[in-house]
Amino acid sequence: MCARIAHRGPDSQGVWTDPDSGVTLGHRRLAIVDLSPQGRQPMTSASGRYVVVFNGEIYNHAELRQQFGPLPWRGHSDTETLLACFDRHGVIASLPLLVGMFAVAVWDNHEKELTLARDRLGEKPLYWGALPSGDFVFGSELRALEAHPRFEGAIDRDAIADLLQYSCIGAPRSIYAHVRKLEPGSWMTLPLSRQTRSGRYWSLMEVAAAGRQRAAGPTLNDTDASDELERLLGQAVRGQIMADVPVGAFLSGGVDSSAVVAMMMRQSSTRVRTFSIGFSEPGFNEAEFAKAVAQHLGTQHTEHYVTEADALAVVEQLPDLYDEPFADPSQIPTYLVSRMARRDVTVALSGDAGDELFAGYNRYRLAARTWGSLQRFPLPLRRAAASAAIAISPGTWDRLFGVPNALLPPQRRIGNAGDKVHKFATRVMRAPTQLAMYETLLSHWEEVEQVVPGAGARRPRIEALAATLRADANGVDCMCLADQLGYLPDDILAKVDRAAMSVSLETRVPLLDHRIVEFAWGVPLHQKLRGKESKWLLRQVLYRHVPRALIERPKQGFGVPLDQWLRGPLRAWAEELLQESRLRAEGFLDATAVRARWREHLSGQRNWQYALWNVLMFQAWLNRRPGLTTPRSPSLGPRP
Repeated sequence: MCARIAHRGPDSQGVWTDPDSGVTLGHRRLAIVDLSPQGRQPMTSASGRYVVVFNGEIYNHAELRQQFGPLPWRGHSDTETLLACFDRHGVIASLPLLVGMFAVAVWDNHEKELTLARDRLGEKPLYWGALPSGDFVFGSELRALEAHPRFEGAIDRDAIADLLQYSCIGAPRSIYAHVRKLEPGSWMTLPLSRQTRSGRYWSLMEVAAAGRQRAAGPTLNDTDASDELERLLGQAVRGQIMADVPVGAFLSGGVDSSAVVAMMMRQSSTRVRTFSIGFSEPGFNEAEFAKAVAQHLGTQHTEHYVTEADALAVVEQLPDLYDEPFADPSQIPTYLVSRMARRDVTVALSGDAGDELFAGYNRYRLAARTWGSLQRFPLPLRRAAASAAIAISPGTWDRLFGVPNALLPPQRRIGNAGDKVHKFATRVMRAPTQLAMYETLLSHWEEVEQVVPGAGARRPRIEALAATLRADANGVDCMCLADQLGYLPDDILAKVDRAAMSVSLETRVPLLDHRIVEFAWGVPLHQKLRGKESKWLLRQVLYRHVPRALIERPKQGFGVPLDQWLRGPLRAWAEELLQESRLRAEGFLDATAVRARWREHLSGQRNWQYALWNVLMFQAWLNRRPGLTTPRSPSLGPRP
């Protein structure tokens, strides 16, 4: 099991066993803090009571050590500090004291119980499974669990539906019916002789609700709020550049990564190493902006322009890099920039989470603005208009838009107009509420349970959040919360963790310091969205260090020209995975529905790039596990 995740820890391996209790802990080490043998795991506490394996970093471990006074420390690792906390406070009571990212497994020799815990926002992964054989297994990646001799790989069809709809599989599900992800901010304890216990030591839902109440009352003015955010970000970066190995940062030239690098430059005594990749395709290249920011800040910058061949070569590696089916296409450039950075550093800070915390995504403003116009019309009228729009074929719409497009400058012309009209009518005009509309904007397959035979009925993920926040919660707050609970840990953080750890690179996310998250929820909406400017407050902090002119430009995604690739260089690869006979033999997907979208995409009438990529990533993953291709019964039994 350890050997399967050697890429996560190439520096050493350790195993600890208690034969009488039937417990074994294994660890692969990526040495970051205390490179000596004193930092190796599994590690036993000074009292001998606790044995731990842990992946991640405790950024405030030096401050925690000061609270213990003089102790006979063996080394200076954060693992030893963690065990000292357990000895003094107990495992569960120690978790709220930690500032960091972590997945922890700790065995209590006195109580004969195993406790698993995961960091507040879900930066580090932790899978666990109660196997039909009675064995309990856990690990950082599924591939470790698959190596267990009694592992059974029955596929969870609801997880396939998650993947097709959202491009990822949301916690607590995994692709396997008998394996789950421990949710962020959670712990579970398995005693040998008593009932399993579980709970949360930190709840994002509670943080959001409390923050909304603060935001409704007196709040900091713009200057004081900017000062406080700068202080918190500086504090987070100061803790996260802690390492005994080289540290750098990903730099896109956007607001979030530029703010993180600016704070790093203030804290570092040497030039910060920064990394970015570029693409020659227009609309996908941010390298020139990153280079300008790097020159202004004075970083030691490395950039690499990726050819189409470089990027395409990664596609066949994806099922192995992401050992659970995963379908965010930006996984490709994320892997490439991680591989480049690893040549020079062992740790890289990123600017992830700024969009979710400070309302940065264009879709937030689009949903709010569009809904403001649509709600003036009764729902039956909107649905009738949508049906009329869909009755006209995409090709006819393209011809209708042909004359107006010809009169517009090239940069303002509407490509695939018919496809866009159909998507707007289907996903937006028919929605009964603003949050239902947002749900459809996030979904790549409508009525996905019909595409995955045996999957259960889908439940909207967002609608219930409004009542949790406040009765008068605005739609943008609900959208941000939905993304922080789902899209951020299940997509963004999983994407970065697997890509980076596949090349033995540790990534850290300063904006996910829980103190920044709690602060952001207490910020009123007008300090996040102001006019046409998103992430307003974070921009004010950044503009103290980087000229506004270097940052202000239309937001670009970190992606690849997937629609073109599927009609061109990836067509043969995709066609093989989407063969109708193959889909029918495997039995997991409705072959008729999948083939229909594939034909429409190839014709150029519709752009189904994301819907098809989700299917292709499942098919490519399944192709590497031929023993799982036998159709399973739709009824997979109770959840473990």
